[in-house]
Amino acid sequence: MEKAIVIGCDNAAVELKHTLIGVLKQLNIPNEDVGVESEQDQTLYPEVAERVCETIIKSDYQKEGIILCGTGIGMAMTANKFPGIFAAVCHDSFSAERSRLSNNGNVICMGARVIGPELAKKILREWLTLEYIPGGSSQPKVDCMRSIDGASRK
Repeated sequence: MEKAIVIGCDNAAVELKHTLIGVLKQLNIPNEDVGVESEQDQTLYPEVAERVCETIIKSDYQKEGIILCGTGIGMAMTANKFPGIFAAVCHDSFSAERSRLSNNGNVICMGARVIGPELAKKILREWLTLEYIPGGSSQPKVDCMRSIDGASRK
């Protein structure tokens, strides 16, 4: 069963956010939109990333995240400051796959100025179908990241 999703964006990615919410609805995946709603909204992207991450943490990591900005980079950098959040910028299928299968990622970041909506939808659909399987060759690396992070995420 897929986890519920928390989604947020800055003003550079409002249209892409609504496109991806459409994908979540098509797939019947529960989602919570934490903003922003317009291109005129000047909320700083770190504030949006914080909203997404705090919501995930408050859910005891039962939710996962999608955060969007112009490039995805600033969102990922901010998100990774939060304990138990493992965010990756994914602008291709291989990165999305590896963020899940090799790194146990729980937040996907994309940039509306980097990829188009059709590719973003394809990448998101793939990311949503993948799940980390504990015990494989990546386990020592994931354990090491968790140790550095200090989080006790399941």
